[in-house]
Amino acid sequence: MNLIVNGCPMVSGNISVGGDKSITHRCLIIGAIGEGKTVVYNYSRADDCFSTLRCLKEMGVEIGIDNKRIVINGRGINGLREPEDILDCGNSGTTMRLLAGLLAGQEFYSVLTGDESLRNRPMQRIIDPLNLMGARVLGRKGGYAPLSIIGGRLKGIQYKLPIPSAQIKSALMLAGLYADKKTVIEEPYPSRDHTERLFGYFKIRFKREKNRIIVFPGRRFKGRKIVVPNDISSSAFFIVLGILRGEKLILRQTGINHFRIGLIEILKSSGGDITLINKRNFGNEPVADIIVKRSDIKPFSISGPMIPRLIDEIPVLAVLATQLKGRTVIKDAQELRVKETDRIRAICNELKKFGAEIEEAEDGMIINGPNRLKGAVCESYKDHRIAMALSIAGLIAKGKTIIKDVDCINISFPGFVDILKEVCGEEYVRIQDGFKKV
Repeated sequence: MNLIVNGCPMVSGNISVGGDKSITHRCLIIGAIGEGKTVVYNYSRADDCFSTLRCLKEMGVEIGIDNKRIVINGRGINGLREPEDILDCGNSGTTMRLLAGLLAGQEFYSVLTGDESLRNRPMQRIIDPLNLMGARVLGRKGGYAPLSIIGGRLKGIQYKLPIPSAQIKSALMLAGLYADKKTVIEEPYPSRDHTERLFGYFKIRFKREKNRIIVFPGRRFKGRKIVVPNDISSSAFFIVLGILRGEKLILRQTGINHFRIGLIEILKSSGGDITLINKRNFGNEPVADIIVKRSDIKPFSISGPMIPRLIDEIPVLAVLATQLKGRTVIKDAQELRVKETDRIRAICNELKKFGAEIEEAEDGMIINGPNRLKGAVCESYKDHRIAMALSIAGLIAKGKTIIKDVDCINISFPGFVDILKEVCGEEYVRIQDGFKKV
């Protein structure tokens, strides 16, 4: 299905983008191996999270769901059941990588697969350390899914991550619960720490020493109630739109985890009018209401340790950079080339259609602005973050923009189009040929 947007002069509103996808995945998995009920409020409605939920059900976990909460009847640390069929992770790399870590410690056989996009994303990065721990994990040539996993009692190891990756780290933390001794994971520099925060919240034994996470063999732990913050990566599209067109835009109860707010820090340091109010905690996660107003900001450069803190937001930051006077440089972001699509190439190709002066680099991009964007017909590459970034580009461009194949937005943010209509007005946003809603 296609999304049609027209240049919008001003946005305003008080919005809630919905629960954080990364945290919801982890709540589901940890709740499944806890004892008793885990109740998750404000869960993400993303397709990716439902992939995790379905896989856990296939392993015997009883999960109830309604509009307000998910109730997980945990089976305990050693209570998962061998699935009778292949586990389908859909489009979700988080589902596949985290479940691979969990399944490596189970004394049964399992297979993880996914859609065409997921089957072409790199999995050797989890195959290698899990095999070092004593599991038998096999993939296709080159380290691609489907993954065949023969699990069992694992060995605790010391492992240095080749790249900063919360997914690899989390997979090894889950596997470490089934090891014979402590597992030590060393990061080149810190990545998002939702798994560590949830381990702490559920009283699962681990500790952090600078860039090292030490996980101890799993003990029984109880399920808990938890409220998930709203998703900062989903909020990012509206934060950028607010900077460019905002009268006053408020994003309620948004997660402000230090390792996820690189975008806010970059924008504020460049002159963005962004205010965080009502700071509090949901579980172990910091939350705030974010107020964004239209701002004249300076170009910026992003590289090194900042990249993992805003990796998902780079496509929409590229859109913003087209409106800034001067040169914006983004580098050390080669991980974008192995996402749902090659996001560096995709965003560069599509922004050029709008008339943007953007240059693709091996590990990022260079944008020279400001550019007067003109409406265009764009490809989403069936990548949710590319589709949403191009929607923001269309709203700041002159004339009509059509983004093709936007059903993929449901992968992370099924409420995106409705919220766009809320803050812009329905005359600026419409769906062509229907839109699959969850």
